[in-house]
Amino acid sequence: MIPQQGTRVLAGVFCQCRSAETHAGVDPGGGCGPPPVSPQPASQDSRSGSEVLDQPCDLCGGPDQEHRLKVLFQILDVNGDGGICVNDLTIGLKKLGVHRTEHDLRKIVKAGDKDLDGQLDFEEFVHYLRDHEKKLRLVFKSLDKKNDGRIDLQEIMQFLRDLKINISEEQAEEILRRTRTGFIWTPVLYMDKNGTMTIDWDEWRDYHLLHPAGNIPEIILHWKHSTILDVGESIIVPDEFTAEEKKTGMWWRHLVAGGGAGAVSRTCTAPLDRLKVLMQVHASKSNSMRIAGGFLQMIREGGVRSLWRGNGINVIKIAPESAIKFMAYEQIKRLIGSNQETLGMTERFVSGSLAGAIAQSSIYPMEVLKTRLALRKTGQYSGIVDCAKHMLQKEGMAAFYKGYVPNMLGIIPYAGIDLAIYETLKNSWLQRFATDSADPGVFVLLACGTTSSTCGQLASYPLALVRTRMQAQASLEGGPQMTMTGLFRHIVRTEGALGLYRGLAPNFMKVIPSVSISYVVYEHLKITLGVQSS
Repeated sequence: MIPQQGTRVLAGVFCQCRSAETHAGVDPGGGCGPPPVSPQPASQDSRSGSEVLDQPCDLCGGPDQEHRLKVLFQILDVNGDGGICVNDLTIGLKKLGVHRTEHDLRKIVKAGDKDLDGQLDFEEFVHYLRDHEKKLRLVFKSLDKKNDGRIDLQEIMQFLRDLKINISEEQAEEILRRTRTGFIWTPVLYMDKNGTMTIDWDEWRDYHLLHPAGNIPEIILHWKHSTILDVGESIIVPDEFTAEEKKTGMWWRHLVAGGGAGAVSRTCTAPLDRLKVLMQVHASKSNSMRIAGGFLQMIREGGVRSLWRGNGINVIKIAPESAIKFMAYEQIKRLIGSNQETLGMTERFVSGSLAGAIAQSSIYPMEVLKTRLALRKTGQYSGIVDCAKHMLQKEGMAAFYKGYVPNMLGIIPYAGIDLAIYETLKNSWLQRFATDSADPGVFVLLACGTTSSTCGQLASYPLALVRTRMQAQASLEGGPQMTMTGLFRHIVRTEGALGLYRGLAPNFMKVIPSVSISYVVYEHLKITLGVQSS
């Protein structure tokens, strides 16, 4: 068994002097307790002028939470240098009968280490624990469907059914009795400590204390975003899938639903996308192209159907790119030594950027074909294959990789800014508004995803414009064949800095309809494919 002293220290870390014996009827922290009753009378401490309880709390001995945190910090600060490192946590937690893997302990230090010195000082330690408790409270409340302050077998089974994971009652009992250590010769900590086959807030909190909050699946599931948002660009960092989703095959259903949603949204917004390409290539100071004028010009030249030129291959490339990106992302995660279900932001950025670069490299000839088909005149090509044949015969294989360098460079600002802004908005919402549930709702989810993706596009737009012009160079009669740096200098010299943002208006005009359409189609496809919404 766990040493009694260790259990009392851990159990009292977040105690607000609200134990059932000392303060009967007061909510113990889960937010679902019975109605409050009059508290015990307090007396005035003449030495400090502060109120103290006549009957001290049986968990912590008093209301001073900071004192309890200092005691725990001193226990974990094994070498007494004022900071807790991974080695300190390993030794200190073992003294308290709590065992975590080195991987978990590194995550704790990394999550709380704000000044990046490799250890947690007292302020960082307190901030991490309080933030962790808040996340635990959110998950507890989302599991407590009956709102009675306890999680029972039925609630665990229902939660897993919602994730399309069916378990028996015996397996649910095992979850309640599960140990945290994994070592048969060391002390064990049972979640259901009193054997009632229910988990109250204290048991839930004590069991998960000092366990990395990043592994809490509820928050991960609610905040997935990239597979349901399609803004017409293909360099968004892939989503994380849990081990259960991979095991049950839910991951490919998510990808299929996301791909189908992307195909519908891209088709619906294809006229705006083609207008963007025309403005990027043909618009200039001397040839001002407006949105209405651009649409009229396309219709006059090729009729209404011409508005969808290039859309066919834009839709076709969704499937191979999504599949390659997902497989590459999983392999890169293993190569960088991460076997956890959810990565930190830096790891996601590195893995996602590399996966995006691999996927883009694999399907880049299709990107070039899309641009050429969008710019073609009526009767110039009979279709995708005919266009590819003409390019190969007249320009050679190199034509299929025109603009490759600016395209690869554009992945870095896009993925980095998209992730950074999304994580900032997500954490801000969780800190300010997530009182009863980690579920942000559709509006907040779409707003955060749309804002982050739009900012990513804005940062990488000059590179996207140069890429498009390089892809189109050989199709422009008499046009100069410039390098990436030469094009940048030419555009800035002849059109000014604003010339790097030609076509930005129709690009932003399609963001909201793209996101809205892809979300609605995604939800319908998930139902058809048997995927439960998180």
